[in-house]
Amino acid sequence: MNNKFIVNIIHRPELSPEYAERALGGKKDVKDESLEIFKFQQDTAHKYGLKTTIQITYASLFSDVIIDMAKADHDKYGDEIALSLLGLPCKEFKDKYHTEDFCIWMFDKKQKEEIVDDVFGKFYEKFGFYPESTGSYFLDAYTINYIKAKYPSVKCAVATCWEEGPKAYHTCNNSWYTFMDGGPWNPWIPSKVNSHCPASCEDDDSGIVAIPHLSRDLMACFDGNGSNFGTHPQNVLRGMIYYDDNGMVEYPYLYNLVDQYKHLAKYNDGYAYNMMFVGPGWLNKMGRWEAPYELLAKSYDDGMKYYGKLKEKGELIDMTMSEFASFYRTTHPDYKRAECALWKDILYGSNKQYFWYADPAMRTCLDFNQGGAMIDLRPYVARIPQETGIGTDNVYDASYPYLIQINYRAGYFTHYAGAGTIKSCKVKYHGEEADLCLTRTMAKYEKIEGGVKIVVNPVTVVLDGKEIEIQSIFTFLEGEGKIVAERILLTDMDGEEVTFTEYFTGGFGTTEYQADMTALTLGVDHKEMNFEYHGRKIVGENAKVAYVKIPAVNTIVEMGGDNDTAMVEEGIAFSPVYHLALSKTITKGGVKTWLNLRKAN
Repeated sequence: MNNKFIVNIIHRPELSPEYAERALGGKKDVKDESLEIFKFQQDTAHKYGLKTTIQITYASLFSDVIIDMAKADHDKYGDEIALSLLGLPCKEFKDKYHTEDFCIWMFDKKQKEEIVDDVFGKFYEKFGFYPESTGSYFLDAYTINYIKAKYPSVKCAVATCWEEGPKAYHTCNNSWYTFMDGGPWNPWIPSKVNSHCPASCEDDDSGIVAIPHLSRDLMACFDGNGSNFGTHPQNVLRGMIYYDDNGMVEYPYLYNLVDQYKHLAKYNDGYAYNMMFVGPGWLNKMGRWEAPYELLAKSYDDGMKYYGKLKEKGELIDMTMSEFASFYRTTHPDYKRAECALWKDILYGSNKQYFWYADPAMRTCLDFNQGGAMIDLRPYVARIPQETGIGTDNVYDASYPYLIQINYRAGYFTHYAGAGTIKSCKVKYHGEEADLCLTRTMAKYEKIEGGVKIVVNPVTVVLDGKEIEIQSIFTFLEGEGKIVAERILLTDMDGEEVTFTEYFTGGFGTTEYQADMTALTLGVDHKEMNFEYHGRKIVGENAKVAYVKIPAVNTIVEMGGDNDTAMVEEGIAFSPVYHLALSKTITKGGVKTWLNLRKAN
């Protein structure tokens, strides 16, 4: 495939848009201003030769003005008329359903069906056809499956906000109960069982292509507040990631972010994706956050202008959501295909580098500022049937559980307890030990048959006064839930011994707080123990496998490969983690181990 950089530009006309009535103090002209904002957004995109997807809201379906504008822009510019499941809480909706709720995934199953039928029916009444695209901040599997069965025309949906979980709750808005960590950052085909999991086969295919709500910074949003660092110019202003030079406001970060997404074609067979989705509430005349309206409007215009310039140069293709869904299907015939991103720091300009990987078996991230340590791991292979909404165990928490998440369950070291979730390797020589996660390096990407190889630049550790150079290579086997780690000894040790200990320290959950771990089973080969918080170990020589079974997330984590000894260890109450480790002593060459995820049930 020749390099293709595709952008979806999505506009959402609203009458009485979310939070606008409150933000404007109940002013009566909110509706009129909302119309003006929608027209401004449309005119700006068209000015730069870009077509849009118009996601009509429930409230907008009662406005003939908006209906006529959407039809006209569809006819003139080729804009897609789609349907949003956001923007529900208008007077008509509140009077009918007697609720202040507005997130479709938080309703009970019966109400989800009623609302979907109501909104889709009203859309058909106004336009004479059913939409091909829809969306929300999040769409759960139940809702997607219902929509696809009842309205088969739908082939694309906005289905998640990347890393919009506890970090956003703490740093942006602590009334924002929309937890949805753990999903893909790039488009994917959702599983019928859990919409955050990429489908594993045709029978698991929900029938739609999902896209995220905004293209976000894959480093800054993981490390901190996800709401400031994305292709949303007004979010960039909120994060104060711009400069004002005597009245000339510039935001190179926004353009660098778009460019980095464009660069991802290198890791995904020539395809790259980007989207911009700005609700009208961000462009009201009273301004938002610290920015006046004039700056908010300028930033939106400048963002569209940048996309327009890329299109003029033949470096970008503007598509509607449904057009993109068709494109994605033709270029992703194999369900095993991974989405990859070798991501660099564009916020602070450091040499920090992450590698993100997602396929139907897992989502994970390696941090090369920590020697290639694994800092995030989600077991998609488990296909956890995690329902959301009233009447379920997850009324608002749609996050896909982690096994490793260094920002929620610490990382390498947590004061005197000494253990947070991470996967890395320790090197021991003459009784001194160093962890490779304390080294800084960079990595290169290589596509291989059946997977992806990441070759890490060699690092040097100093033990007992001797410099020991080590290179790491990670191989991801697409769709198999397996990662092979090679640690290669580059220094001539003159026959002296070096011990490598490949270890995995994990937890599970969706927030900072670890659930009860007493249902876990730890084992080496055929010897097992239940988790009891006593810090006990099982050690085996030349073992085939060390493992942990985690019923709560329906997952078995296994480690095997080169080893003299294999070990599993339970944590204590103050350090609620589990440990797997493989140790091998060599004088030359290297050590090869593997990590494997399996569905427990």
